Amino acid sequence: MASETVTKGSTVRATLEYILTAHGGAVRDVVLDAVPEVVRHRVDSIDPTSELPYADLLALWRAADVVLRERDPEWMERSGAFSIESAGVRLYSGILRKRSPNEFLTQSVALFRRFYRPGDMQVVEDEGARAVLRLSGFDSEDALFCRRQTGGLRRALSLAGGDAPRVKHVRCVHEGDAFCEWEMAWSLDAASDRMDRRSVAAPSA
Repeated sequence: MASETVTKGSTVRATLEYILTAHGGAVRDVVLDAVPEVVRHRVDSIDPTSELPYADLLALWRAADVVLRERDPEWMERSGAFSIESAGVRLYSGILRKRSPNEFLTQSVALFRRFYRPGDMQVVEDEGARAVLRLSGFDSEDALFCRRQTGGLRRALSLAGGDAPRVKHVRCVHEGDAFCEWEMAWSLDAASDRMDRRSVAAPSA
Protein backbone atom coordinates (compact mmCIF):
# COMPACT_ATOMS: atom_id res chain seq x y z
CA MET A 1 0.00 0.00 0.00
CA ALA A 2 3.01 2.31 0.55
CA SER A 3 3.43 3.00 -3.17
CA GLU A 4 -0.27 3.34 -3.94
CA THR A 5 -1.62 6.79 -4.74
CA VAL A 6 -4.12 7.66 -2.04
CA THR A 7 -6.27 10.56 -0.93
CA LYS A 8 -7.99 11.58 2.27
CA GLY A 9 -11.71 11.07 2.73
CA SER A 10 -12.09 14.82 3.11
CA THR A 11 -11.54 15.27 -0.66
CA VAL A 12 -14.40 12.88 -1.35
CA ARG A 13 -16.68 14.40 1.28
CA ALA A 14 -16.04 17.93 -0.01
CA THR A 15 -16.82 16.85 -3.60
CA LEU A 16 -20.12 15.31 -2.57
CA GLU A 17 -20.97 18.27 -0.34
CA TYR A 18 -20.34 20.68 -3.21
CA ILE A 19 -22.65 18.71 -5.52
CA LEU A 20 -25.32 18.56 -2.81
CA THR A 21 -25.05 22.27 -2.00
CA ALA A 22 -24.88 23.51 -5.59
CA HIS A 23 -27.20 21.04 -7.33
CA GLY A 24 -29.24 19.14 -4.76
CA GLY A 25 -29.61 15.61 -3.49
CA ALA A 26 -31.12 14.18 -6.68
CA VAL A 27 -28.07 15.17 -8.75
CA ARG A 28 -25.77 13.86 -6.04
CA ASP A 29 -27.54 10.49 -6.22
CA VAL A 30 -27.25 10.42 -10.03
CA VAL A 31 -23.49 10.92 -9.72
CA LEU A 32 -23.14 8.21 -7.09
CA ASP A 33 -25.22 5.81 -9.20
CA ALA A 34 -22.77 6.30 -12.07
CA VAL A 35 -19.76 4.86 -10.21
CA PRO A 36 -19.20 1.13 -9.60
CA GLU A 37 -21.11 -0.18 -6.58
CA VAL A 38 -17.98 -1.04 -4.58
CA VAL A 39 -16.61 2.46 -5.17
CA ARG A 40 -19.94 4.05 -4.27
CA HIS A 41 -19.93 2.24 -0.94
CA ARG A 42 -16.44 3.48 -0.12
CA VAL A 43 -16.92 7.10 -1.17
CA ASP A 44 -20.37 7.41 0.40
CA SER A 45 -19.18 6.16 3.80
CA ILE A 46 -15.56 7.33 4.07
CA ASP A 47 -14.48 9.26 7.14
CA PRO A 48 -12.82 12.63 6.35
CA THR A 49 -9.52 11.66 7.98
CA SER A 50 -9.32 8.12 6.54
CA GLU A 51 -7.47 7.23 3.34
CA LEU A 52 -8.80 5.57 0.21
CA PRO A 53 -7.38 4.88 -3.27
CA TYR A 54 -7.05 7.99 -5.41
CA ALA A 55 -8.65 5.92 -8.19
CA ASP A 56 -11.92 6.00 -6.24
CA LEU A 57 -11.86 9.79 -6.06
CA LEU A 58 -11.02 9.97 -9.77
CA ALA A 59 -13.96 7.70 -10.61
CA LEU A 60 -16.25 10.02 -8.63
CA TRP A 61 -14.87 13.14 -10.36
CA ARG A 62 -15.27 11.63 -13.81
CA ALA A 63 -18.85 10.57 -13.10
CA ALA A 64 -19.65 14.02 -11.74
CA ASP A 65 -18.09 15.71 -14.78
CA VAL A 66 -20.38 13.81 -17.13
CA VAL A 67 -23.41 14.98 -15.13
CA LEU A 68 -22.30 18.55 -14.39
CA ARG A 69 -20.16 19.77 -17.30
CA GLU A 70 -23.11 21.27 -19.21
CA ARG A 71 -25.00 22.86 -16.31
CA ASP A 72 -21.91 23.90 -14.31
CA PRO A 73 -18.91 24.21 -16.67
CA GLU A 74 -16.53 25.38 -13.91
CA TRP A 75 -17.75 22.90 -11.35
CA MET A 76 -14.28 21.49 -10.68
CA GLU A 77 -12.75 24.88 -9.97
CA ARG A 78 -15.70 25.73 -7.74
CA SER A 79 -15.48 22.35 -6.03
CA GLY A 80 -11.79 22.97 -5.29
CA ALA A 81 -12.57 26.36 -3.75
CA PHE A 82 -15.44 24.82 -1.78
CA SER A 83 -13.13 22.10 -0.46
CA ILE A 84 -10.60 24.63 0.85
CA GLU A 85 -13.35 26.78 2.33
CA SER A 86 -15.01 23.84 4.09
CA ALA A 87 -12.75 20.85 4.79
CA GLY A 88 -9.54 22.84 4.48
CA VAL A 89 -10.48 25.50 7.01
CA ARG A 90 -12.17 23.00 9.31
CA LEU A 91 -9.19 20.64 9.45
CA TYR A 92 -6.18 22.85 8.69
CA SER A 93 -7.04 26.42 9.63
CA GLY A 94 -3.55 26.98 11.05
CA ILE A 95 -1.98 26.11 7.70
CA LEU A 96 -4.32 28.30 5.65
CA ARG A 97 -4.82 31.44 7.71
CA LYS A 98 -1.54 33.34 7.47
CA ARG A 99 -0.45 36.97 7.39
CA SER A 100 0.30 36.74 3.67
CA PRO A 101 0.24 34.26 0.78
CA ASN A 102 4.06 34.18 0.91
CA GLU A 103 3.92 32.87 4.47
CA PHE A 104 1.34 30.29 3.43
CA LEU A 105 3.34 29.11 0.42
CA THR A 106 6.73 28.90 2.12
CA GLN A 107 5.72 27.27 5.42
CA SER A 108 7.33 23.96 6.28
CA VAL A 109 3.99 22.13 6.62
CA ALA A 110 2.63 21.27 3.15
CA LEU A 111 -1.14 21.49 2.67
CA PHE A 112 -0.99 19.20 -0.37
CA ARG A 113 0.30 16.27 1.67
CA ARG A 114 -2.66 16.61 4.02
CA PHE A 115 -4.91 15.51 1.15
CA TYR A 116 -2.82 13.34 -1.21
CA ARG A 117 0.22 11.08 -1.25
CA PRO A 118 2.80 10.55 -2.57
CA GLY A 119 3.97 13.86 -3.98
CA ASP A 120 4.07 17.53 -3.11
CA MET A 121 3.58 21.03 -4.48
CA GLN A 122 6.70 23.17 -4.20
CA VAL A 123 7.42 26.85 -4.76
CA VAL A 124 9.84 27.20 -7.69
CA GLU A 125 9.50 30.98 -8.11
CA ASP A 126 8.80 33.53 -5.38
CA GLU A 127 8.77 37.19 -6.40
CA GLY A 128 6.89 39.38 -3.94
CA ALA A 129 3.21 39.15 -4.83
CA ARG A 130 3.80 36.44 -7.42
CA ALA A 131 4.78 32.78 -7.14
CA VAL A 132 4.88 29.59 -9.16
CA LEU A 133 4.00 26.20 -7.69
CA ARG A 134 5.12 22.92 -9.25
CA LEU A 135 3.53 19.53 -8.66
CA SER A 136 6.05 16.71 -8.25
CA GLY A 137 5.87 13.02 -7.45
CA PHE A 138 2.11 12.71 -7.98
CA ASP A 139 0.37 11.20 -11.01
CA SER A 140 -2.91 13.10 -11.28
CA GLU A 141 -4.06 10.98 -14.28
CA ASP A 142 -6.68 13.54 -15.36
CA ALA A 143 -6.86 17.28 -16.00
CA LEU A 144 -9.85 17.39 -13.63
CA PHE A 145 -7.32 17.30 -10.81
CA CYS A 146 -5.54 20.33 -12.27
CA ARG A 147 -8.77 22.30 -12.50
CA ARG A 148 -9.63 21.48 -8.90
CA GLN A 149 -6.20 22.67 -7.77
CA THR A 150 -6.66 25.93 -9.65
CA GLY A 151 -9.86 26.72 -7.77
CA GLY A 152 -8.47 25.53 -4.46
CA LEU A 153 -5.29 27.58 -4.75
CA ARG A 154 -7.25 30.72 -5.59
CA ARG A 155 -9.35 30.30 -2.46
CA ALA A 156 -6.32 29.43 -0.33
CA LEU A 157 -4.54 32.63 -1.39
CA SER A 158 -7.58 34.63 -0.37
CA LEU A 159 -7.75 32.95 3.04
CA ALA A 160 -4.02 33.65 3.49
CA GLY A 161 -4.57 37.38 3.08
CA GLY A 162 -4.17 37.80 -0.67
CA ASP A 163 -6.51 40.34 -2.27
CA ALA A 164 -7.78 39.71 -5.81
CA PRO A 165 -5.90 36.38 -6.15
CA ARG A 166 -5.19 35.17 -9.68
CA VAL A 167 -4.21 31.59 -10.47
CA LYS A 168 -3.35 30.22 -13.90
CA HIS A 169 -2.38 26.65 -14.75
CA VAL A 170 0.56 27.47 -17.00
CA ARG A 171 2.06 24.01 -17.55
CA CYS A 172 0.21 20.69 -17.62
CA VAL A 173 1.36 17.11 -18.08
CA HIS A 174 -1.97 16.38 -19.78
CA GLU A 175 -1.02 18.84 -22.52
CA GLY A 176 2.45 17.39 -23.04
CA ASP A 177 4.51 19.33 -20.48
CA ALA A 178 7.03 17.60 -18.23
CA PHE A 179 5.19 18.74 -15.09
CA CYS A 180 2.26 20.80 -13.88
CA GLU A 181 2.78 24.38 -12.69
CA TRP A 182 0.46 27.09 -11.41
CA GLU A 183 1.34 30.78 -11.61
CA MET A 184 -0.21 32.88 -8.84
CA ALA A 185 -0.42 36.61 -8.21
CA TRP A 186 -2.19 38.71 -5.61
CA SER A 187 -2.30 41.98 -3.70
CA LEU A 188 -2.09 42.22 0.07
CA ASP A 189 -5.34 43.28 1.66
CA ALA A 190 -5.35 46.19 4.09
CA ALA A 191 -5.60 44.03 7.21
CA SER A 192 -2.60 41.92 6.25
CA ASP A 193 -0.62 44.99 5.28
CA ARG A 194 -1.25 46.60 8.67
CA MET A 195 -0.29 43.38 10.45
CA ASP A 196 2.96 43.17 8.48
CA ARG A 197 3.85 46.78 9.34
CA ARG A 198 3.19 46.17 13.05
CA SER A 199 5.36 43.03 12.93
CA VAL A 200 8.24 44.92 11.34
CA ALA A 201 7.94 47.82 13.80
CA ALA A 202 7.69 45.65 16.93
CA PRO A 203 10.87 45.44 19.02
CA SER A 204 12.50 42.04 19.35
CA ALA A 205 12.18 40.19 22.62
